[in-house]
Amino acid sequence: MQVTEESATGLERKIRVQVPSDEIDSAVQDRLKSLAKTARINGFRPGKVPMQVVRKRFGPQVRQEVLGDVINKSYMEALEQENYRPAGMPSIEPVADADNSEDSDSFSYHATFEVYPEIEIADLTGTSIDKTVSSVGSSDIDEMIETLRKQRIEWNEVDRPAENDDQVVMDFTGSIDGEEFAGGEAKDAPLVLGSGSMIPGFEEQLLGSVKGDEKTITVEFPEDYRATELAGKEASFAIKVNGVNESTLPEVNDEFAKAFGVEEGGVEALRADIQKNMERELGQALESRNKQAVMEILLEKNEFEIPASMIKEEVGRLRQQIVEQMQGQGQTETPTLGDELFQGDAERRVKLGLLIAEIIKKNEIKPDPDKVKSTIESIASSYEDPKQVVDYYYGNQEYLQNVEGLVLEQQVTDWALQQATVVEKSMEFKEVMNPEQAQQPA
Repeated sequence: MQVTEESATGLERKIRVQVPSDEIDSAVQDRLKSLAKTARINGFRPGKVPMQVVRKRFGPQVRQEVLGDVINKSYMEALEQENYRPAGMPSIEPVADADNSEDSDSFSYHATFEVYPEIEIADLTGTSIDKTVSSVGSSDIDEMIETLRKQRIEWNEVDRPAENDDQVVMDFTGSIDGEEFAGGEAKDAPLVLGSGSMIPGFEEQLLGSVKGDEKTITVEFPEDYRATELAGKEASFAIKVNGVNESTLPEVNDEFAKAFGVEEGGVEALRADIQKNMERELGQALESRNKQAVMEILLEKNEFEIPASMIKEEVGRLRQQIVEQMQGQGQTETPTLGDELFQGDAERRVKLGLLIAEIIKKNEIKPDPDKVKSTIESIASSYEDPKQVVDYYYGNQEYLQNVEGLVLEQQVTDWALQQATVVEKSMEFKEVMNPEQAQQPA
């Protein structure tokens, strides 16, 4: 076999591979002999078909099959021989100016492919990286208990006008220009005033309502309303108020604690349990946030060419994920999703994957068994039987490799933080856990 590099532009390589015809002819002959033993041709008994008949009937097909096998085998050998590191699948074409007939003394083809880039990891010395730090405070636990109280809210009917935070139970029918529209009707629908559950202006017009009231209110659907046929249109709702309820929150006592599975220790034990869970979730959120900050710095500091074939493959994966997500939500028809929708994310993911792999390789980073164990135990701690979950992870190679991958990414993060100048940035618990909500004006 002879391998010749014919062009090298950027990451693309084009090689010419020549395979001796003797190798192909021998493989064709062996396959025809094997076929002759089982071939069924009219006029001949099985196993007694003359070779010249077998060759005439099956020769062209067998040769094509053999050429396919020879190309696959010789391509892999050529890569190894010339020390190429291919990224993505190659494009294979017979050489146009070559005599690739059965009488030729060799068979030639072109293989065009991309190779992985040579990456020189940037020195992070002197680079500033923000590291978010946070903790769970007593007030955070108080807020969580308040959230738990609201999950067990009770509604009791009252004989007074409805106020904010009251629940109004009503029948309503919506119409536009006198015509009722789909989804605009409900019976005994509960609505907490001030919750923002309905379109702007709806809840405000129910303030002061009492049981038995019948009224018509007018609202305007927002321009960006999800149902495009209603967006920006004025609608009327005929409403009948069936009841007004006020809320009652449970007391925080031993009975409240038992409702959340704390049989002993009462409220203090419940607070300790809540704090433990919140600290676990906070730790995961901080790890993710700080890893993201490191990855952004790595992307910013390292520039190199990315194989187009890998980006194309990643675009396909991202598109498939969206399609499956839509189908999972019950959409039977999915819109045409162009490559441009995924191009940016695909480039980022591929570049980051190559960077992480190179850092792991050059620094000989191996997944730390203790960190793998603690990660699995953290995942398992939220289940009823943690030991069973831990055993399952260690008994399932795919799940274990996924955790090892996460641990390796965290070890890369730790490596980068050791190289750079770390600036600790303190944040409140709720800022870390709910950044969008924390940014909203009070």
